[in-house]
Amino acid sequence: MINGGCSDDGFDYFRGWLITQGRETFERVIADPDMLADLPAVRAFAADGIDIECEDALSIAWTAHQEATGEELPNDAFTIRYPELDPRAVSALATTVFCGNGGEERPVLYADSEGGAALVAIGMPELLRLLLVAPWWRDCRAFTAEESAELTAEYLEDMPDLAVRRDRAAAALGLDLPTEAEVLARLRKVATEEGKEFVLIFTPANEPYDLLIKG
Repeated sequence: MINGGCSDDGFDYFRGWLITQGRETFERVIADPDMLADLPAVRAFAADGIDIECEDALSIAWTAHQEATGEELPNDAFTIRYPELDPRAVSALATTVFCGNGGEERPVLYADSEGGAALVAIGMPELLRLLLVAPWWRDCRAFTAEESAELTAEYLEDMPDLAVRRDRAAAALGLDLPTEAEVLARLRKVATEEGKEFVLIFTPANEPYDLLIKG
């Protein structure tokens, strides 16, 4: 939810900012990402709609070496090693972005890695409420009470303290949370009624997305 979405560069710049917060904060966030909501800086940035990032932090070693030696870092100076990606994780990659011009009141598009997409909210507050109240919304198909109960139970198996985390994040963000039924009804309305005014195009292929949520 940080910065309203996450591109590759955006994640790197956010990571750069996090590094500048010091080792203690960095390690606390790695252990429990939800504690970001407790940081005064995060609250201030969120209130002002400012992206949390620090690109310059990523070049500290490069700049220091260059200033000290007058030379660029050698090619073999980088020791980072990335693990092999699990194909199941790759298939789960997705993105959430604002559509069109304007501020945080813009429609929010969710697109998965398999060509599916849907408008899921109008504005950042509505998106945050959806993610906090029904983080499993992507698995909704029938939008029935029985389906919701089943999905909630499955999610709680992996995160039994979901309610505590949700309430803490909502308090930090100053959000009043709707009921599960209300947030899912709103999701369906946005996707099927307000979303019908949009043609969702996957621009690299110039083809329309498959609708994830249908009326």
